[in-house]
Amino acid sequence: MIGRLNHVAIAVPDLAAAAAQYREMLGAEVGAPQDEPDHGVTVVFITLPNTKVELLYPLGEASPIRGFLDKNPAGGIHHICYEVEDILAARDRLVEKGARILGTGEPKTGAHGKPVLFLHPKDFNGTLIELEQV
Repeated sequence: MIGRLNHVAIAVPDLAAAAAQYREMLGAEVGAPQDEPDHGVTVVFITLPNTKVELLYPLGEASPIRGFLDKNPAGGIHHICYEVEDILAARDRLVEKGARILGTGEPKTGAHGKPVLFLHPKDFNGTLIELEQV
């Protein structure tokens, strides 16, 4: 059902410093910051030959990333994202097998302009998983 790894998301306490670190220390291709108000984050994508890294920073007081950074002030891995061909079929199969979908269970538009869903980390070994339709 799942396809390739789309990205690994890292919550960071200072978006500009984290982006500079990837650009200057690691020589990575670093995108421009983009606000994602529906998800309460500002993101920067780091493009790698085989996947991406998504740097996450809180956008607004209600951002879920703010709570994550309160618990992890230095930042850390927040979630991993896998691609799926059909997000609704994937959702229905997962629910049938007992997995919990976060939010309403309906896909939202993600940072790449494609439908996404998040799966409860307690159902996946403590890992928050995002599914993105290709």
